[in-house]
Amino acid sequence: MLTKRLIARLDIKAPNLIKTVRLEGLRKLGDPYDAAAKYDAEGIDEIIYLDVVASLYGRNALHPLVHRTSGGVYCPLTVGGGVRSVADAHALFQAGADKVAVNTAAIRRPALIGELAQKFGRQAVVIQIDAKRKGNGYECWCDGGREPTGRGVVGWSREADERGAGELLITSIDQEGTRSGFQEDLVAAAADAVRVPVVASGGFGDPDHAARPIEAGASGVAVAHALHYETHTIDEIKRYLTEAGHHIRMI
Repeated sequence: MLTKRLIARLDIKAPNLIKTVRLEGLRKLGDPYDAAAKYDAEGIDEIIYLDVVASLYGRNALHPLVHRTSGGVYCPLTVGGGVRSVADAHALFQAGADKVAVNTAAIRRPALIGELAQKFGRQAVVIQIDAKRKGNGYECWCDGGREPTGRGVVGWSREADERGAGELLITSIDQEGTRSGFQEDLVAAAADAVRVPVVASGGFGDPDHAARPIEAGASGVAVAHALHYETHTIDEIKRYLTEAGHHIRMI
C-alpha cells in the first residue's frame, strides 16, 4: 500500500512573506521559514513554496529562503515560481530544494520538461497545473492562474508525463480559497491519464475533504489556509486519514 502525503503549501509573493490565495485576495501571514519549521516539527510530509507572481514579474527570487529552509527543515522541499530553464532549476537545487515545480514555462515550451528530467531525474520535476472548469472538462491556466492556455488538463497531464514529469500538482482555481472541498472529478481525470503521482490542491476546509481526492486517485493533498490559520492541525488531519483507512506516516 502506497503511503499518502500531507503537504503544506506556502504561497509567497515576496521572499519574506507568506501569502495565501483567498477569494478576496492575498493576505500577509508572516515569515515562511517559521511556518515551514513549525509544520516540519509537527510531522508534515512535504513543504511546497510557490512564488505566485514570479512569472508575472519575470523573477526567481526564492534562493535565500530555500537555502535558509534547507538548513533547518528536514522534510522534502518543493519550490515553484520563476523556473524557466535548467539553470534556474539548478540554482534552486544548489540552494537546497528537493524538487522544482514548473507551470508557465513548461506550457510555453514543453521541451523544458524533458530537459529538466534528463538533467536532474524525473523524480525532481513537478508540473504544476492551475485548472479551471470549462464546459464538461477543465482548462489549464498559467501566469499565476491569470491567463487561459487553451490546453485541456487531461491532455496536458498526459503530455507532461510522457515528456518526463515525475509528479503533477493540480490546483483547482474554482475551489481555491473556498474551503468547501477539492474537485474530485478533476483529480480523478488527471490521475487516470498518467502513471505518475498526482497531488490535489485547492479547497481544503476540513479533514474529510482530504480523504476524497485520495479516494479519487491522488497520492497526496496540499493544505494551506487550514494550517496557516490553525483551524486544523497536521495530527488531526493525519489521524482522520488513518481512521478512514488510508496509509499515512504519523510522527
